[in-house]
Amino acid sequence: MVGPTPRTGRSERSGDDDSRYTTATFLAALVPTALARRLLRVSVETDRQVYDRDDPVEITVEFKNPLPVPIDIPTPEQRRWGWTIDGLLEASDESRYTRSRPSSFSFGGGERKRTSFVWNGRFERHRGDYRESVVPDPDEYEIRVFVATHEGSFRPTDSTTVTIR
Repeated sequence: MVGPTPRTGRSERSGDDDSRYTTATFLAALVPTALARRLLRVSVETDRQVYDRDDPVEITVEFKNPLPVPIDIPTPEQRRWGWTIDGLLEASDESRYTRSRPSSFSFGGGERKRTSFVWNGRFERHRGDYRESVVPDPDEYEIRVFVATHEGSFRPTDSTTVTIR
């Protein structure tokens, strides 16, 4: 006599999904990290190109894996990506600390990650315990977005320029 079939919590269909996952994982392992970093697409755009002084700037960032297989970009810290205004991380001269524990920025095959945030249009200056919010002088300013890869390795990045009048 044969007893009941044990329940695994998976349907026959999920077995097929496991097979595809295994295949995708196998193919992803064939993509070297250096190649994945070079292929990852980064784009940054703003809602306008010209702003009055003290206007907020809406920034939209997109990361895209153009490959049909998953990729994984190792990062030396918990920060996966960041942004600067004229070289100042998050428009501030204050040191930013993230956990030094390594992490990674992972993408499925063809996956896009998109986010938007607002720069308040000011630079933060720190002098000891004193903090100052400075409205920039009229000029052009570069907004740069980057993937926080290891020092010395290729860093996927994009930038745009805005004018403050």
